Amino acid sequence: MTPDTPDPGLFGPSSVTWQAHADPVMWIAGIRALYLQALHPRAVAGVTQNSDFRADAWGRLARTARFVGTTTYGTTEAAERAGARVRGIHRRLSAADPVTGERFGVDDPALLLWVHCAEVDSYLHVLRRSGYPLTDAAADRYLAEQRVAARLVGLDPDAVPADRAAMAAYFARTRPALAAGDDAHAVDAFLRRPPVHPLLVPARALLWRRVADLAYGSLPSYAQELYGRGAPPAATVTRRLRVAGGVLRAVPARVRWQMPPRNVLGAMARLGPQVRPAAYKAAR
Repeated sequence: MTPDTPDPGLFGPSSVTWQAHADPVMWIAGIRALYLQALHPRAVAGVTQNSDFRADAWGRLARTARFVGTTTYGTTEAAERAGARVRGIHRRLSAADPVTGERFGVDDPALLLWVHCAEVDSYLHVLRRSGYPLTDAAADRYLAEQRVAARLVGLDPDAVPADRAAMAAYFARTRPALAAGDDAHAVDAFLRRPPVHPLLVPARALLWRRVADLAYGSLPSYAQELYGRGAPPAATVTRRLRVAGGVLRAVPARVRWQMPPRNVLGAMARLGPQVRPAAYKAAR
């Protein structure tokens, strides 16, 4: 890249990440990730003991979305700066194990790896299950690309699963450590009935609850068993995800991308309209 060439960022317009992260079902995937992440007792303790999750959950969701948007569509400098900020916060925080009481650092690589894997697995799972056209090869490329995001939060990229087989093996190894303790159930309760203005209570019942239920239903069966709540049959969940994906994708992209922080539009302004994310590009 020459000084006169616009900076494509860490992933660039030819990546699967560039196409996939612009899809609107990422919001459903993000909720699934929260459900999954909360099943690691230490990971969820690191969140609940260092912040008032229930009071600032919307802010936390917005910050996560901003981080993903910046690292995907921002300049290399902006992405690296966002990563350094996250690493700095994690480095200063610690929590107590909810069972043993042992203190541990929030930047423990094992915890960072769980959070990363639960997040990118959820993104990939919901995208594909909702009808987003990703081949197996493209799915593997996506996971390999996401090792860049793992590096930004402080992980060794070589220690991060780089394809679907490695990701499945990681979850199989980690399952015995998972449990739904009080913190996980608090996250579940929040996601089912988040605090909203009284005038928005009907919308929460009509829209949000359905989205949260859909995210929960897309969890692996072992996760639902740990939470102790059932879900519709897998075929029903898949059908509903495809309907939701179709409805959300019917909203013109230019309208969806107007929502703050407008990362996609910023990238198109920097690099040109030809870098517009599109599902068909991810399927190449």
